[in-house]
Amino acid sequence: MSDSVAMHMSDGLINAPTSVIFGGVAVIGIAVALVCARRDLDDRTAPMAGLVAAFVFATQMINFPILPGASGHLLGGALAAILVGPWVGALCVSIVLVVQALVFADGGLTALGANITNMALIGTAAGFGIALLLRRFATRGRAGLAAVAFVAALCNTVIASLGFVLEFAIGGDAAFSLGGVAGTMIGLHVLIGTGEGVITALTVTAVAAARPDLVYLLRGTARPLELRDAPVRTTTQGTAS
Repeated sequence: MSDSVAMHMSDGLINAPTSVIFGGVAVIGIAVALVCARRDLDDRTAPMAGLVAAFVFATQMINFPILPGASGHLLGGALAAILVGPWVGALCVSIVLVVQALVFADGGLTALGANITNMALIGTAAGFGIALLLRRFATRGRAGLAAVAFVAALCNTVIASLGFVLEFAIGGDAAFSLGGVAGTMIGLHVLIGTGEGVITALTVTAVAAARPDLVYLLRGTARPLELRDAPVRTTTQGTAS
């Protein structure tokens, strides 16, 4: 039977003091996101946030094989950040992780703070930061937007896995080599990130093709060329003589 290795930490992987520390980090991070998300929420972003959270939840429940005996799933940080911004995106992923832990027992309760720190905080921040650095390419067309989304999602996945490595270094089982754990996590999450990148690129470009104004990353920039240059349908009404 395949084991899912995509970041959902279970109880017992790190000791209690480390779990408490990163539980506190998660609480602080969510509190900051709640305050900062207020300026990003509007009539467009609020409904989109609900759709993003539902999509991330659904895709996280579906595992895809990466190696014999190992499978992965979408983390969703880069996807959420590109579509609804880093603060709202962090909240979306956090809500998904809480529901999964409490209702579906996916990820341990004592590890919930660490999981939120890795996937909702570190992953979302990393994914959005990279997408922001590459935003000029995203505005050049759908291919550019897809490439930026792919790279952001791939890096988001690998960087989030480094959060686990840090937590394991602080409070993990000393019987395991930290170098071995780091190498395994990074190697596997490069493969997982490749799958995440494909899903993220397809999803973001699909949204941009229909409603580019809903893509947070494109706000304040010219629309991608392929979208901007598309013919606009107009309706001509006759005038009474």
